[in-house]
Amino acid sequence: MRKLVVSTFLTLDGVMQAPGGPGEDDDNGFAHGGWMVNYWDDQVGAAMEDLMGKPFDLVLGRRTYDIFAAYWPHASAEEGAEPLNRATKYVASRGRPTLGWDRSELIEGDVAEGVAALKKADGPELQVHGSGNLVQTLLRHDLVDEFRLLVFPVVLGSGKRLFADGTVPAGLRLVHGTVSPNGVIIGRYEPAGPVATGSFG
Repeated sequence: MRKLVVSTFLTLDGVMQAPGGPGEDDDNGFAHGGWMVNYWDDQVGAAMEDLMGKPFDLVLGRRTYDIFAAYWPHASAEEGAEPLNRATKYVASRGRPTLGWDRSELIEGDVAEGVAALKKADGPELQVHGSGNLVQTLLRHDLVDEFRLLVFPVVLGSGKRLFADGTVPAGLRLVHGTVSPNGVIIGRYEPAGPVATGSFG
């Protein structure tokens, strides 16, 4: 069984939209593209090298795929392009887009069924980057094995959120966590079943 890991940059209020630069994703008038860039430090870089330093394939929503495909095929090895370009990209889309990035495949039919089949197939770890709508589908079908969340010390107040309204309630278990010099919380979480409630009364 292949492991499926969701990796996302987040603000303290849960926004995941356009962390890497202005114009990356300005849907709904989003004006804070590049919000995480000035918090990047060596420890954040090391966390990303750990994530992407072993073989993996990608599972991406259409919007994230288009953003990645416009940049990474033209980026240098020094910018971290090589593992992304080498990976097979499995794309979830309601339409039938042209997938011009090398090693890209459309997930045919039902997305949840398609991802479940990918998990059962031979191959390296499956990683989901960005792709907020896709993540909601994966959560509803209990297909996520691990979250790698990098939470940056900034609040934006608006934008696309990883855990938006309608997210399936669930417990998580921290399996590793640290804080970078610039205040980025780097955490690895595994699903821990239903939400456990209690009372101090």
